[in-house]
Amino acid sequence: MPFTTTPIPDLLVYEPKVHHDNRGYFFESYSERVFQDAGLDLKFIQDNQARSTYGVLRGLHYQLEPYAQTKLIRALEGKILDVVVDIRTGSPTYGQSFSIELSAENKLQLLVPKGFAHGYVVLSPTAEVMYKVDNFYHKASEGGIIYNDPVLKIDWQIDLSEAIVSDKDQILPTLANCTHNFVYTKPTE
Repeated sequence: MPFTTTPIPDLLVYEPKVHHDNRGYFFESYSERVFQDAGLDLKFIQDNQARSTYGVLRGLHYQLEPYAQTKLIRALEGKILDVVVDIRTGSPTYGQSFSIELSAENKLQLLVPKGFAHGYVVLSPTAEVMYKVDNFYHKASEGGIIYNDPVLKIDWQIDLSEAIVSDKDQILPTLANCTHNFVYTKPTE
């Protein structure tokens, strides 16, 4: 099974099977069949790609329902620390964060369902990040949480005085003051 569960319900790490030989490697970075076989019926409609330098910190972002996005994130080049915060009301892990190193070397991907704030910081000299989304960008539905919210206690693995953060991300609210409309749904047994 290429999916690994995390301590947060519904948040999964995807590790594609990599085939190595004397020419290099090959892998399917995404296969609808593999996801469906795992019970994940998603329809990704757009790929986004960003290139950044060391210390660039993007996030923590989300879009409100009905424009929320499920994301499948990976690093094409370099290394990032990918971070999510569960903001689903009623979730047993509401307000908890999860982080994972995604790199071109480890080829891991993080599947972030709707109901999470998402961000990342670049840990290598440069990084190229690509992510699939299942809904289009909708500016009026943008939401976010400030990356250095003291309640979240996120270890970004860099000196935050060196972080390169957009003006927009520097004025995001704390978790306690953010607006969101996500509700946790218990899985049926």
